[in-house]
Amino acid sequence: MAETIATRVARIIAGGTHALIDKAEHFAPDAMMAQSIREIDQVIAEVRLDLGKAEAAKHLVMSQIAKLNAEHEKLAEQIQFAVTQQRDDLASVAIGRQTDIEDYLPVLQKSLDEQSERGQASESYLLALQAKKRELEQLLNDYLATTAAQATDTPSPNSSSTRQVRVEDAESAFNRVLSSQTGMAGLGLGTSQDAAKLKALVDMQRSNRIAERLAALKVNDSSK
Repeated sequence: MAETIATRVARIIAGGTHALIDKAEHFAPDAMMAQSIREIDQVIAEVRLDLGKAEAAKHLVMSQIAKLNAEHEKLAEQIQFAVTQQRDDLASVAIGRQTDIEDYLPVLQKSLDEQSERGQASESYLLALQAKKRELEQLLNDYLATTAAQATDTPSPNSSSTRQVRVEDAESAFNRVLSSQTGMAGLGLGTSQDAAKLKALVDMQRSNRIAERLAALKVNDSSK
């Protein structure tokens, strides 16, 4: 059975870097890590598409809700006028239409809530995938740098000590401050200006999340 986007995202995020290195030992490590990054790019593209569909559906439902609300208000005026003119037949028709609208609105509101939840889930998937991509890109860069350095060393590259060094180097890379990697590269953006703006937006979001968490920790600490 085909994986859902949520399942694919969960599988990608749950994949441990140490396990990836263990598996890559028996194949071409750089090729395997590059393939993992390409898979993330593919899922990111799918999540962006799903997010776009959710936003389009939200816009459509919101427009319909606004239209029905406006019609409901107009009908109220027409009903009042019909009553003053002693046209109960016309007032009854307008009231019937109002009740129909009142029955439609809860269904449309539920649909709007569902699309909002779908959009929020897609946004959270994007953030998680971009973070995972940064990890794998750093892992790949660290691996390439490590193997380049090992090329001049005498120990066999297959020795257990060398392998452990590679694992430790790769995992320690994730604890360093990430450089310019934002997870936005290679997504087929239209122009370099667009890419720069999106990179700046991601940086702002990430900095804001860090600042909010730090502020919350300070508040909790001061209340003790």
